[in-house]
Amino acid sequence: MALDRQRIVAEAVALLDAEGLDGVTTRKLAARLGVQSPTLYWHLPNKAALVTAIADAILDQEFGDMSAPEPDQHWQDWLAGLAGRLRRALLAHPDGARVVSAAQLSHTMTAISELAMSTLVARGVPLRRARVIVLTVERFTVGHVLEEQAPRPDAEALKDFDMAAFGERHPTVVAAIAEYFRPGRTVDDLFRECLEVVIEGAAVMAGADRRE
Repeated sequence: MALDRQRIVAEAVALLDAEGLDGVTTRKLAARLGVQSPTLYWHLPNKAALVTAIADAILDQEFGDMSAPEPDQHWQDWLAGLAGRLRRALLAHPDGARVVSAAQLSHTMTAISELAMSTLVARGVPLRRARVIVLTVERFTVGHVLEEQAPRPDAEALKDFDMAAFGERHPTVVAAIAEYFRPGRTVDDLFRECLEVVIEGAAVMAGADRRE
């Protein structure tokens, strides 16, 4: 099979799924493709270009099609749905959030931002406010997934951890965690509710801008 950029990126995504971002090296990728590392540079000149190509590939799996909201759909609901799709795209691959946050000039991420900002502007949100709202929602989503995908503490890290003492020092934090994650409530609910706070606050500020 001829070696082209599409095949390289597809194999890089497979390597990401197998070993995480730290395992994605040009040496390992070249070995999977049965070529020498310098051969890859004809298609992707450096590691940064490879990471960006992987980011576009994993985003394209969720954002193969994008469209503005229907005329009767509130932009707040539509933007929340867009953020949910972004989270799904990142969670679909190990270190997906790390990949996208490290990408340089991702075409797909830029297209998502363009659609979101232009949608808000079309709904009467001033351009500056639209940019801030979209960047905040995107960065909250990526940051939330970064935490979701971060390694959990292992047994060695926890061996000297005193949960009772921790609870005494931070009683409200511990109580809030226990209260929130009662049976039936998941991290999906946490993401949704945090996102609502972000977007509802943004909507209030956008409304104030229009009144000025």
